[in-house]
Amino acid sequence: MTGTHEVFNQPPPLVDYDVAADAALLAGVAREGAPWAVGDLHRLGKLAGTAEPQRWADEANRYEPRLVTHDRYGHRVDEVEFHPAWHQLMGVAVGAGLAGAAWADDRAGAHVARAAGLYVWSQVEAGHSCPITMTYAVVPALRNAPELSAVYEPLLASREYDPGLRTPAAKRGLLAGMGMTEKQGGSDVRANTTTAAPQPDGTWRLRGHKWFTSAPMCDLFLVLAQTGKGLSCFLVPRVLPNGERNTFRIQRLKDKLGNRSNASSEPEFDDTVAWLVGDEGRGVRTIIEMVAMTRLDCVTGSASGMRAALSQAIHHTRHRSAFGKVLAEQPAMTNVLADLAVESEAAATLAMRLAGAADRGERAFQRLAVAIGKYWVCKRQPAVVGEALECLGGNGYVEESGLPRLFRDSPLNSIWEGSGNVQVLDVLRTMHKDPDSLTAYLQEVELAAGGDHRLDAATAALKARLGKTDEGQARRETERMALVLQASLLVRHAPSEVADAFCASRLGGDWGHAFGTLPSGVAAKAIVERAAPA
Repeated sequence: MTGTHEVFNQPPPLVDYDVAADAALLAGVAREGAPWAVGDLHRLGKLAGTAEPQRWADEANRYEPRLVTHDRYGHRVDEVEFHPAWHQLMGVAVGAGLAGAAWADDRAGAHVARAAGLYVWSQVEAGHSCPITMTYAVVPALRNAPELSAVYEPLLASREYDPGLRTPAAKRGLLAGMGMTEKQGGSDVRANTTTAAPQPDGTWRLRGHKWFTSAPMCDLFLVLAQTGKGLSCFLVPRVLPNGERNTFRIQRLKDKLGNRSNASSEPEFDDTVAWLVGDEGRGVRTIIEMVAMTRLDCVTGSASGMRAALSQAIHHTRHRSAFGKVLAEQPAMTNVLADLAVESEAAATLAMRLAGAADRGERAFQRLAVAIGKYWVCKRQPAVVGEALECLGGNGYVEESGLPRLFRDSPLNSIWEGSGNVQVLDVLRTMHKDPDSLTAYLQEVELAAGGDHRLDAATAALKARLGKTDEGQARRETERMALVLQASLLVRHAPSEVADAFCASRLGGDWGHAFGTLPSGVAAKAIVERAAPA
């Protein structure tokens, strides 16, 4: 009797490959000043490409964090329990220097190296990058309180993952988070009602409720609260210097679409001890330094998610046949893969350029370009991941493929740290209030002048419209600025086939409304070959 079940024409698992063997990424790392980091990047990439971290990612999302409000005796503890896989992911990330270590590294390119590491390791699992990002981003804001920074910054920069609530100064390493939004205000943080009252010992006492505070098991939080002089920024530790638990009552954990490995909570403050960071009444100005860095990581994280999905799509279609031919070699599929690869490379190249600007202190360029990148790259991620999922057909819709998790996670970076409208309004305000930032943006774009006639035409049209856009057209204006900036970077730094395909489609007008509509004549096969996982 013959068997009824035989497995064939199915791809092997995408394992035992180097996630960092990514031509666009490695070129960006070298160009932006961190060639010394390539060895460490490959080591991290080879780990990311093995089966065990992929198992950690699956388990951390299947077995979600659990809130424990009280111990067995009735004492309030407000702890969140994570699956061991979460701690494995976190340990690798902190050990690789993806949290605050770049701030203690004097080498040129330290922030580029860190961004590249985040790009590689986040392809394994995106949820745990939230506390990693916040720990990285808190440092420049905390420096507005030099005495606090002196105590906590070395521990935030540590490469040792030391979970558990204990006296912060006694730990080997710390993690940080933030508490900004409240249910009545959301992005409008000036509508916050949490209050802070000064105390004779120099501390403050907070009272109020926050609506979204992720990673509540972090050691420290920057929190916005109202004082007599207006909205101010405060440092809130979960455990006080004397070892007592600070009041940080976790009301519930959010039941989210994605990002399910990471706990997001609603904490309540009631006579909660805090220390002022920065000037009283200048809380937004203080915490915005943290937000600027988290927005940079939103760009990097979205580029990472795109790349993870693209790798799966190319791998699958290279190992599966339909209608008598390997999928990846069929013209319609080749066009789809090439289109996705062009989008992915444009995102990665912009992310590395923004990391380089952070490293070199190009603040005028950063102020505008990060908001532009945050808006556009994060908006593109769901479309890229959705199309990549479709490349696997029904196989991509099944949890074991990992694509459903990537898809659920894909909208988050566009929402986190200011949704799309917040970003585009920031772009308009920055252009009007900070002309140096617009000058820096245009100088960057014009470095590619003469390199592609379609880019030259798009740049001229953009310059003719700049400053004439109202809020209702802010998204359209920001999209144009993003495409022109990405095109400029690709014309200067990417292979000609990638730059040509980007300019012919995104700027030349010969492009449809879905991926896989690159115009005739582009070198689609060469683009896919460049993007294939090694």
